[in-house]
Amino acid sequence: QVQLVESGGGLVQAGGSLRLSCAASGSIFSINAAAWYRQAPGNQREFVAALFSGDSTNYADSVKGRFTISRDNAKNTVYLQMNSLKPEDTAVYYCKVVVNYYGEYAYWGQGTQVTVSS
Repeated sequence: QVQLVESGGGLVQAGGSLRLSCAASGSIFSINAAAWYRQAPGNQREFVAALFSGDSTNYADSVKGRFTISRDNAKNTVYLQMNSLKPEDTAVYYCKVVVNYYGEYAYWGQGTQVTVSS
């Protein structure tokens, strides 16, 4: 079993920055891929950013140039650096991690609230 613990959310003014963390522990050899999604009230969950093996990345158009996804392999932790935040970035942010442990398995974090005030 794998546990994902998200942290780093909070309240920030427009133009500010936050860094979200998603730490994986348990039955895991490595993180093969990871992604961040977000869900605002009344909206469907939407893709934000993804990190693949070889460290290639992909971003939603709405966050390109402002958000950066990265990972620390030694800590089995994935990050989302969010700069130049806008009120429309307000949402619950979820990490999704694909781990390698005698196969590939996907897990979701519990979500962390990000609120950007205008």
